[in-house]
Amino acid sequence: MNAVIDTSAIIAVIANEPEREALIEITRGVDLIAPHSVHWEIGNAFSAMLKRERITLPAAIKAIEAYKNIKIRFVDIDIEKTLRIAHRLSVYAYDAYIISCALHYKYPIVSLDKSLIQCAKKMKVEALEVFL
Repeated sequence: MNAVIDTSAIIAVIANEPEREALIEITRGVDLIAPHSVHWEIGNAFSAMLKRERITLPAAIKAIEAYKNIKIRFVDIDIEKTLRIAHRLSVYAYDAYIISCALHYKYPIVSLDKSLIQCAKKMKVEALEVFL
C-alpha cells in the first residue's frame, strides 16, 4: 500500500505527540510519498517553534534527525492543477499540494489536519485517519 503523508502527521511522529503510535501503526508497511513542499514545511514548522520558544534548538535538531530516518519519496506536483484545486476548495497551496499528489497517484492521505481531510474527501480522496 502507498499513501501521501502531510506535515502534521510527520511532526506528530517526530515530536512525540499523542498520535505518534497510532500514526506509526497505520503507516506500518506503507510506502510514503509527499510533494517536495512537505520537506520545507517541516523546516518552517520547527523554525516557528524555535521563534515562539516552544522547543530548544537541540530538541529541534533531534526531531529533524528523526525526520531524516522516515522513508518518504518526494515527488513533483503539477502547479497548474494544484492552483485549480486551491481555487476550487479555497485553500492554501500547501494543502492543495497534498490533495493534488493524492489525486495524481490515486493514494490516500495521512494527516491530522481535519480541514485538509475534509477538503480531500470533497475531491474524493481517501484519508487514513487517526482517532484517539
